[in-house]
Amino acid sequence: MTQNKLTDSPAFKRILPFAVYIGFLFVFDLLKPLIPEGVLFDNFTAITYPVKILAVMGILIYYWKSYDELRFDQLKAVHVLGALATGVVVFVLWINMDWDFATLGSSEAYDPRILPGKTYYAFLAVRLAGTALVVPLFEEIFWRSFILRYIINQDFTAVKIGAFTWMSFIISSLLFGSEHYLWLAGIMAGVFYNLLLYWSRSIYVCIIAHSVTNLLLGIYVIRTGNWQFW
Repeated sequence: MTQNKLTDSPAFKRILPFAVYIGFLFVFDLLKPLIPEGVLFDNFTAITYPVKILAVMGILIYYWKSYDELRFDQLKAVHVLGALATGVVVFVLWINMDWDFATLGSSEAYDPRILPGKTYYAFLAVRLAGTALVVPLFEEIFWRSFILRYIINQDFTAVKIGAFTWMSFIISSLLFGSEHYLWLAGIMAGVFYNLLLYWSRSIYVCIIAHSVTNLLLGIYVIRTGNWQFW
């Protein structure tokens, strides 16, 4: 059987989950203005978010065995502690860096409290699981495993996890920031996660830190009602 060189490439398997997630955001932005006012329009985010997360989860599961950079035997207690601390620091800085000049465009904050009782709690559970488990996984595979190494060498699998160059460090941090509405906070997070990778040489450690940040941010948003952070 002839193999498809594109879909079988290590780069494709690391780009696809991220590309699908961003693609869903783009398509949903195009569709939303076409939806008439009403229940569907008001709850568009609640309806589409699970679809997006499930699609990305399916891709990650399908290619899971190809992500050889995800190795539990690389985890060390000191690195896990460092990841927990990094996640907390990034969260604290993130919620204090929402300055007007440090934003890209405008953020349409969706307040899920308009959902009826059980639906509201179900959405919060899905959103927390997505932001704390799925998003850190595919973003760290894309940014810290693929992009950071690809900038060093297009044959990125030949580059060791955690290899440092100033160019890859700066460019990847800036690009990571450009992905976020709070671009300056995004750059800050990219810098911290990159530094954590250089120290630990482990993608899993970066995933843990990213998960802690997103989980704390989700809890903070729910408790304070600052939905613009979501």
